[in-house]
Amino acid sequence: MRKLLLICLVPLVLSGCKVLNPSTMLRTPKDYKYTTFSDSTASKSYKISPNDRIEFRIYANKGFKLIDLTSLNNPTDVARYTYMTEYLVEYDGYVKLPIIGNTMINGLTVRQAEKMLEEKYATFYVDPFVMLKVVNKRIIIFPGSPGDAKVINLANNSTTLLEGLALSGGIAAQGKAYKIKLIREKIDQPGNPDIYLIDLSTIAGIKQGEMILQANDIIYVEPRQNYSSLLLREITPVLSLATSLILAYGLILQATK
Repeated sequence: MRKLLLICLVPLVLSGCKVLNPSTMLRTPKDYKYTTFSDSTASKSYKISPNDRIEFRIYANKGFKLIDLTSLNNPTDVARYTYMTEYLVEYDGYVKLPIIGNTMINGLTVRQAEKMLEEKYATFYVDPFVMLKVVNKRIIIFPGSPGDAKVINLANNSTTLLEGLALSGGIAAQGKAYKIKLIREKIDQPGNPDIYLIDLSTIAGIKQGEMILQANDIIYVEPRQNYSSLLLREITPVLSLATSLILAYGLILQATK
């Protein structure tokens, strides 16, 4: 009987240890040094990154034909005066564009990229006018409760962290507003992302909440753990097994009498 009880208690103890170390996603060590905020972090514009798809338009004569399109009623005339297509920013930050070929645009804001491309195309066009638009910006948000993760497409170039959380429905009731991780990959160090720890539980956190989101950012709100329900969930199968073993043992004893 003692051996049977020991067999039942061992998995129970192990189960209790598992509850003390809940399997929370994206955990960091207690002494982890988070990335500090800087002027570049607080940038007010979206920066182009690998895997972005950009809509590219170019006009000559400082965009004269773009203005002239407003007086055109024939769709075929509009097509003749407009050059537009989409291009992929490759993993290394380069995009292959007509005439000028591979061009590095990673880390540039849309306005900076437009100006740079206008300078490059000035060799081939008279006063070129370039228009760019990133069409596939998206982020992943874990708001702090199971089953509520969302992939959100960013509609504009200046979506803040607070806006991103609002688009996902806000921080879940069991989420820790004082412990939000923003994970951002670095093109020059794959697998070693910048991780920012953000506290939105006080008014002082608004400044961090206004940081501009970049494509492929991961926002993770750490959830609070309900240890009583976790413990109950973990030990219920063990107790059920122990009860069955004890019942079987009692039946065996009665049968041998």
